[in-house]
Amino acid sequence: MGWKETAEPVLTRMPTVRRPEGHVPFKRKLAWTGGVLVLYFFLTNVFLFGLGSGGGDIFGRFRSILAGGQGTIMQLGIGPIVTASIVLQLLGGADLLGLDTQNNPRDQVLYQGLQKFLVIVMCILTGFPMVFAGEFLPADPALAAAIPGGVLAVKWILFAQIFAGGMLILYMDEIVSKWGVGSGVGLFIIAGVSQSLIGGFFTIPQLGSEQIGFLPAWIAIALGEIQIGPLFGGGFQQALFNSQYGLLSLFTTVLIFVVVVYAESVRVEIPLSNSRVKGARGRFPVKLIYASVLPMILVRALQANIQFLGRILNAQMANMPSWLGTYSGPDPVGGLFYFMAPIQSPGDWMWWLGQTTAEPWMIALRVFIDLFFMVVGGAIFAIFWVETTDMGPEATAQQIHGSGMQIPGFRQNPGVIEKVLERYIPQVTVIGGALVGLLAVAANMLGTIGNVGGTGLLLTVSITYKIYEEIAEEQLMEMHPMMRQVFGND
Repeated sequence: MGWKETAEPVLTRMPTVRRPEGHVPFKRKLAWTGGVLVLYFFLTNVFLFGLGSGGGDIFGRFRSILAGGQGTIMQLGIGPIVTASIVLQLLGGADLLGLDTQNNPRDQVLYQGLQKFLVIVMCILTGFPMVFAGEFLPADPALAAAIPGGVLAVKWILFAQIFAGGMLILYMDEIVSKWGVGSGVGLFIIAGVSQSLIGGFFTIPQLGSEQIGFLPAWIAIALGEIQIGPLFGGGFQQALFNSQYGLLSLFTTVLIFVVVVYAESVRVEIPLSNSRVKGARGRFPVKLIYASVLPMILVRALQANIQFLGRILNAQMANMPSWLGTYSGPDPVGGLFYFMAPIQSPGDWMWWLGQTTAEPWMIALRVFIDLFFMVVGGAIFAIFWVETTDMGPEATAQQIHGSGMQIPGFRQNPGVIEKVLERYIPQVTVIGGALVGLLAVAANMLGTIGNVGGTGLLLTVSITYKIYEEIAEEQLMEMHPMMRQVFGND
């Protein structure tokens, strides 16, 4: 008996969101998407019952791409979902699962059930250390003194809440994927990054924040309320590199928007014709960023989990070996975990700014490792993403053939279509994945408005662009219902 037969009774009974029967009207899709988004914002402002003061965000600077909110029901964010996807992609890439999700409906159900099961496991493996190790989510002493069980009981209450939040975000993602527009994971990333981006532009200290936004800061500079010194002295460096109002961060933010939108428009279009409807023609676009930027979530999540492990070890080991890592507050300043930490801002590598005490050779090695990790990891995860999401040449050829389309001048055969697609998809997947990794590192090194990070900004722009395309397609289908039947969308 194989693992599938053993696990089938459990995996097939995992709670799931029912798929819609037939076509979902566009307005209803928007309503579901908007409703889930409102619920997400609400939950990120519901703070954990029993949480004491102190602690810190264990995800640190990765919070913008892992969504959620520190100290709230959404403490785990999309971290468990992304980590489960990494495990599944590695298992699927090594062909250890033996699941044919393209042609076998039973295997599709098993795959979805296995994904949910892994998310549950990751919620436990991620949430347990947050509560019970390192005082990242400290218990409220007053509540601990008032209930039986004391501190341990309060910690279990905290764990139950963040576990429930992890389950909520899993099913909210499933609702958006089946009933809404785009995916829940992408929607939550856009929500978190956009919130930080808007705050980075418009935050006013008088409203209670210690930070000042880019626009209020430059208004204050113009009025003389903020002094930046002489232009050819420290003032130029301050105006260019300051983490809150540096002009370099504005330039990088705008540049990333322009580059991603341009890269999304660069494509090879393969002409198609419909065998069912004479004169019906179309094009299959193979974009430069064919696998999208979503594989970057997997790469950054892997780095986040490595840093998560480092902080847990530092909190639990009184004398952690210096070669493994030395810490100053929440950030590593030496050892293996320092070199594995991604560059997040100009201050991490511009030693002349005085924001880092690391030696230049240490900084150079860290930059090289980050580049290698993101470029090579981006290419590898892009390949895994394409294969596991049925975007590869074989799966795409079957989809084109099944919709009644064919490439003009070629026989109507999925094998023939596959050979044509193999000329483009594998190469574009690797190039696009590496390019996105390079852009993410470059944006992090130069800094962004609101400190959202290069990866967060890349994800937000690309996902927003794809949602725009999907909305345009949905509107087209609503205006011309026959097109849903022609292209198999009904």
